Amino acid sequence: MNLFKPTLLVTGGAGFIGSNFITYYMNTYPDMQVLNLDKLTYAGNLENVKEVEKYPNYRFIQCDLTNAQLVEAVFEEFDITGVINFAAESHVDRSIDYAGSFVESNVLGTNILLEAAKQSWSKKGELSIRRFHHISTDEVYGSLGRDGKFTEKTPYNPRNPYSASKAGSDMLVKSFGHTYGMNVIISNSSNNYGPKQHTEKLIPTIILNALKLEPIPLYGDGKNVRDWLYVEDHCRAVDHIYHNAKPMETYNIGGANEQTNIDVASRICEILDYRKPELLDNTSVNSFKDLIIFTEDRKGHDRRYAIDDSKLRINLDWEPKTSLMDGLEKTVDWYVSQWETVIA
Repeated sequence: MNLFKPTLLVTGGAGFIGSNFITYYMNTYPDMQVLNLDKLTYAGNLENVKEVEKYPNYRFIQCDLTNAQLVEAVFEEFDITGVINFAAESHVDRSIDYAGSFVESNVLGTNILLEAAKQSWSKKGELSIRRFHHISTDEVYGSLGRDGKFTEKTPYNPRNPYSASKAGSDMLVKSFGHTYGMNVIISNSSNNYGPKQHTEKLIPTIILNALKLEPIPLYGDGKNVRDWLYVEDHCRAVDHIYHNAKPMETYNIGGANEQTNIDVASRICEILDYRKPELLDNTSVNSFKDLIIFTEDRKGHDRRYAIDDSKLRINLDWEPKTSLMDGLEKTVDWYVSQWETVIA
């Protein structure tokens, strides 16, 4: 990697969304130089970026963003012209068990990254030119009733430690724009799904439990509503926003796929019924749907999220390309192939 060539810094690039973005970005812009920083916790896996290791203009550095000395050294060594910050603890259940690590990673880590970028870009006289794009979530807005959607003007109302930590990091990013004139932007997306997602998340849990003929657990009555966004559509949206949004703007990214958890689980089971019917042979199970069970509801479980992403669609000419059924079929096929490789 050329230390003097303009470099895009992607944090959390070994995680689910970050790794999909790096793969998308380098395939789209093969001449661009990308530096991937990731702590490699339980949610980070270098296998996720195996495809881009062939590029001479790609490099990975294992880095905890709370290590200010190391983060500052990265900005000193490389010509970082932009940051896309995917790095975050994102598993709500884990945040309920222990909020401290979420505050450290999501708030303190973002602050250290902002400070390093500010110092480096100020020295170069390009604080208002080089861009810091912070990736956030619709969960910062809280919970909706049966009607309405979150807009970019919806007041923040986080209801669990994870969303509170993301709300805190969002506020820090905005403050650096207001206070120092830093070129910051924020995007808040709805629930992502697709290949490479950690197995603790809902959709991978449904798929893998079904393949193992184990109970498929859903919280409460299974009627919590989420807007599902296929990860590749999210990657394209981030690309659009990073390159075209005005400084200090916030954009919501939705999938136009509002579904209850029970409906999502049922669709996945229907896909598996015709993808892997042989797994049901010689069992008392007629359909993978028979494996669905309901468990005690999660603490602070928001009832409904829904995104109004008309600002992104109108201003930056973006829209999701992947229907929920197509996305679920691609996702199921990916996890089936991974599962079959493991058991082979």
